[in-house]
Amino acid sequence: MAANLVSLVMQFLTPDMVGRIATALGLDRNKVQSAISSAVPGLLAALNNVVTQPGGAQRLADAARQQTGSLGNFASMLAAGGQSSFQASQVLSSLVGNQNQNALTEAIAKFTGLGQGATGSLLGMLAPIVIGIIGKHQGAAGGLDAKGIANLFASQKDNIAAALPSGLGSLLSGTGLLNSLGDAARTATAAGSEAMREASATRLVDAARQRGAGAASAPSNWLYWLLPLAAAAALLIYFAARPTEEVAQQGMSKVQNAAIVAPDLGKQITNSITSLRTTLDGITDVATARAALPKVQEAASQIDKSGGEVGQLSADQRKLVAGLINPLMPAFNQLCDKVLAIPGVAEVLKPSVDAVKAKLTTLVG
Repeated sequence: MAANLVSLVMQFLTPDMVGRIATALGLDRNKVQSAISSAVPGLLAALNNVVTQPGGAQRLADAARQQTGSLGNFASMLAAGGQSSFQASQVLSSLVGNQNQNALTEAIAKFTGLGQGATGSLLGMLAPIVIGIIGKHQGAAGGLDAKGIANLFASQKDNIAAALPSGLGSLLSGTGLLNSLGDAARTATAAGSEAMREASATRLVDAARQRGAGAASAPSNWLYWLLPLAAAAALLIYFAARPTEEVAQQGMSKVQNAAIVAPDLGKQITNSITSLRTTLDGITDVATARAALPKVQEAASQIDKSGGEVGQLSADQRKLVAGLINPLMPAFNQLCDKVLAIPGVAEVLKPSVDAVKAKLTTLVG
C-alpha cells in the first residue's frame, strides 16, 4: 500500500514540534494544532496542482531535493530562533505562484480564524517541512525525479481530499487549487456546501419558531398564524436552494451520502482526539494523571459513541471517516506512549488509553 503523505507529515509534526511552532509564532498551541490539520492537506492540494502543470513535477522534485536535508535541523532552528528564515522562504511562492499562495493563505485564515498574517507565517514554516518529507519519502522509494513525483501524487489524491475539512474544501473550490484532485475534491466540497445550506435553513426555522413562541402569548395577534407559515417557507427556500438533481433523486448515491454524513462524525472524533491530546500534554506525574483521568474517560466515551455510529455507515462513508482520523494517529500514539512511560502513570491511565487506541485503530482499519 502506498504511503499516505498527510500521515507522514503529521507524524513528523509531533506534539513537541507543534508546541515549538506555536511558541515561535506567539500563538495558542491548540489553535496551531487545529490550523496544521487544515494547512497540511491544503498545501499538498496546492502542490498536487503544481505537479499536473507542464514542468511542475520537475520543479517540485528539484525543490524536494533541496529541502530534504533541512528536516533534521528544523527543531533546533526553532529553538535557536531561526524560524524567520522559514517564514520568509520563497519556496512555496516559487512553486505555486503568488496568486495561488495568497488564495491558499486567505482560505485557511478564514477557515481557522487565525488571520492572514499568522496563517502566512505558519504556511511559510510548514511548506519546507511538507516538501522535505516528500523528498525524503520519494528519495527512499528510488524515484526523486519528475516521473516519481508525478506517480506519487497520482496515488495521493484520495488521501489529500479526505484530509481536507469540508468547510476548507468549499473555500478552496473557487480558487482552482482543487481542480487536479478531480472527483475526490468534489466529494469533500459537496459536504461543506450542504452543511452551510443546512445551517442556513436551521437558523431560519429556529428564528421563526422563537417568534412564533412569543406570538403565542397573544392569541389575537395575527403573527400567531403567520410565523408557522414562515417556518414552512424557510424549509421550502432551503430545498429550492439545493441542486436540482439532488432534489430529484430521492435515493442519494453512496458518494453523496458519504459527503454529507461522514465528515460530521469524522469531525466529532478528531475533535475528541484533539481534546484528549491537550489533556495528555498536561500530565507530568501520577497526581496530574489522576486529575486527568475523568477527562480521558469522557473523551474515550465520546469516541466510543461516535465510533458506534460510524459502524452503521456504508463502506464508502467509513473510508472517508478513516481518512480524516488517520493523519492524527501517529502523533497521538507517540504522545500516549510518552505519557504512559512516566513512572506510575500507566497504572492510572493505561486501561482507558488502550481502549481509546483500540477503538481508533478499528476506525482507521
